[in-house]
Amino acid sequence: MIPLRDTVQSRHYPVVTIGLICINVFVFILQMSMGPGFQDFVYTYGLVPARYTVEAVARHFTFGQQMFAFVSFMFLHGGFIHILGNMWILYIFGDNVEDFLGSFYFLLFYMAGGLFSGLAHMMLNLESSTPVIGASGAVAAVMGAYFILYPNSRILTLIPILFIPFFIEIPAYIFLGIWFMIQVFNAAGTVGMDGPGIAWWAHIGGFVFGVAGIKLAGRYYTDPKDPGKKRWDGIERKKGQHFQVIRPSQEDSGADLKAVIRVTPYEAAAGTTKTVNIPAGFQKRVYRVKVPPGVQDGNLLRLRGLGRKGMHEEPGDLYLEVRIEQPR
Repeated sequence: MIPLRDTVQSRHYPVVTIGLICINVFVFILQMSMGPGFQDFVYTYGLVPARYTVEAVARHFTFGQQMFAFVSFMFLHGGFIHILGNMWILYIFGDNVEDFLGSFYFLLFYMAGGLFSGLAHMMLNLESSTPVIGASGAVAAVMGAYFILYPNSRILTLIPILFIPFFIEIPAYIFLGIWFMIQVFNAAGTVGMDGPGIAWWAHIGGFVFGVAGIKLAGRYYTDPKDPGKKRWDGIERKKGQHFQVIRPSQEDSGADLKAVIRVTPYEAAAGTTKTVNIPAGFQKRVYRVKVPPGVQDGNLLRLRGLGRKGMHEEPGDLYLEVRIEQPR
């Protein structure tokens, strides 16, 4: 499965996401320019478990080199396909998580996810002399956060079957769930094995950190009605009233009507479906309204044919103005 894009539009330019991609590309170009010194460079700045557990190996490195490797390893890559895959996944999922956390906290979250993924690999391969490199663990943390924040987002996915490309949209929770299970399946039986390969346990550790970290993290939420007022809210799936009574109003002499539908910040980001009651005379009509992921405060949802009905005219439309409000 090759993800091509998601359906959640970010509200701000992803400064940190793009910056991380640029840094990784720059370091990769630097690696490729080293020629014969490439392997020594990777062994020095990659994360090698044996450097911390085997005294005969550890004595060849300074304390600074040992500590710096916990950061530098996540900016190194073993080849073009390796960096292309990691940066493409970061590009698809990183902007939305950065949009939710804010640039500064997203950077901290990304680096912490990469560090945790490296530690997870080390704990299960204590004496391995193979360097672990790549942003895969940090990117997996971003994927874990996206799994929690935007489960109902849809991922346009390329699935090649017998050399025939199929394009389908898959809910994010299914796409990321399948990805995680693939990592677990491949990681089975690799504990303690030394030699080149994919650090599956780093992927798993990063994803688990992303899921747990985004639930434990907090952020300042700005009240749309009072931008100057901020209060602390935990990151959780806060949902508003599922059933709402909507009373349309007519702003001019036309056939179109307008009303307000209320959603929470989480519902606006992840998408939701509301059941609304629209009274019309003595009738009480019930409709299901789909709110797409990434909707913003003030956006209009159009319900065709639910506007004012004239004697000899086609019925107008009902426009629902989205109001994003934090539940009290």
